[in-house]
Amino acid sequence: MNNVPFFVREKAKRRVEEWARQKGVEEVTMTEVMEARSRMMARDPSASATSKPRIAVVRCHIVSEVCPGVGCLKSFNKREQQFARYGLEAELIGFFTCGGCCGRRVSRLVEKLLPYELTHVHLSSCMLLEGDYPKCPFKEQIKRIIQAKGVEVIEGTHH
Repeated sequence: MNNVPFFVREKAKRRVEEWARQKGVEEVTMTEVMEARSRMMARDPSASATSKPRIAVVRCHIVSEVCPGVGCLKSFNKREQQFARYGLEAELIGFFTCGGCCGRRVSRLVEKLLPYELTHVHLSSCMLLEGDYPKCPFKEQIKRIIQAKGVEVIEGTHH
């Protein structure tokens, strides 16, 4: 449990204990911990390849101080720009900031969305464009983090 962030450790412990009780196990061992983790974090292997797209948008933490995300959300709702590839069945299941330079929150939040069958993460336009804001210097690192979790990354939202 030491690898679990401190702010969710107690909840994780309860979930593992619950998993063990369901299996009829009285004493939790590392086996139960790993099985519970796999079950809670795994995608449904029986899901069809045609299941609907479930999308998240990661945006710049700094820009979020002045941008409420209207451009990203409007573009998704109208299926315009980088969201034009999706039909009406697509769902937006996450909209979050990177957590500040180096993208410290991305791995943790993408991991939290995997049980909800996350299929795509869009890097918001504010992370890509130079002009009013600097282009994200950690874009490639953030992309690799997301791709390592088996999720497709699309650059851009509304530009």
